[in-house]
Amino acid sequence: MATDSEAITALIFTYAERLDAGDLEGVASLFADATLRSDLHPHVRRGAAAALALYRDTVMLYDGKPCTKHLTTNVVVEVDTATATATARSYYTVLQARPELPLQIIISGRYEDRFARAGGAWHFTDRKFFVDLLGDLRCHLKRPAV
Repeated sequence: MATDSEAITALIFTYAERLDAGDLEGVASLFADATLRSDLHPHVRRGAAAALALYRDTVMLYDGKPCTKHLTTNVVVEVDTATATATARSYYTVLQARPELPLQIIISGRYEDRFARAGGAWHFTDRKFFVDLLGDLRCHLKRPAV
């Protein structure tokens, strides 16, 4: 059985796996009871439907996939067992390659996440994206996200 920290880390990694696979519905389902925010925009998205709309409106797909690899590192999880809540912070680095774009880092930054445990399972309650470095996003985003 996974520890709380391991289960939360798995959720963070699942986000990256689903996004790289082009599974936008699967990504959105991670935020069914959560908010999505960014340091670049004042908009707050709430719930799976809003998350799905965000990803469909912004992420470019090629034959169903974004041609990216999201690397999530430096994951630090802090669990409050008394309240069944947790926070995590991590770094992300996104690589992309397309015929018109050689393999390169297109964006990197940080996530600040909040979680809650219900029914024995952990779920996101909030994710805030911080963009630290921007590269060539012309083959990744239809328009700025969040």
